[in-house]
Amino acid sequence: MKKILVINGVNLNMLGIREPDKYGKKSYAELVKYIKSCAKEIGVKTTVIQSNREGDIVTAIQRAFGSYDGIVINAGAYTHTSIAILDALKSVDIPTVEVHLTDIMAREEFRHVSYLSLAAQKTICGKGFEGYKEAIEYLSKN
Repeated sequence: MKKILVINGVNLNMLGIREPDKYGKKSYAELVKYIKSCAKEIGVKTTVIQSNREGDIVTAIQRAFGSYDGIVINAGAYTHTSIAILDALKSVDIPTVEVHLTDIMAREEFRHVSYLSLAAQKTICGKGFEGYKEAIEYLSKN
């Protein structure tokens, strides 16, 4: 059975509170429940983490080396700023899918640049919670 690490970054813990017009009214706890349900349905094991600290995300990626078959990552705003997270993803060379709840290309221009996409096999944007399911399905088959 494949093992997938799901990493949620900065401000994802504020789902349901933060800009519900963009991110919806469902909470972070509901997202985690959804991810775990999808993983069970697809037949993979998942660990879901969230951190507002860039270094914690880098450490989680490094610790995934040799333990996980894939990474799903929604780094939040770190997507557009963190070369450190990009370098961590490149260093472990674990198949990675980048996920964004919103369509970052339809938002502010600074959000159009994703450092993570330089390491990700696939980027999924604007599908809300469903993007996580698509990412897990992709990694389960690749």
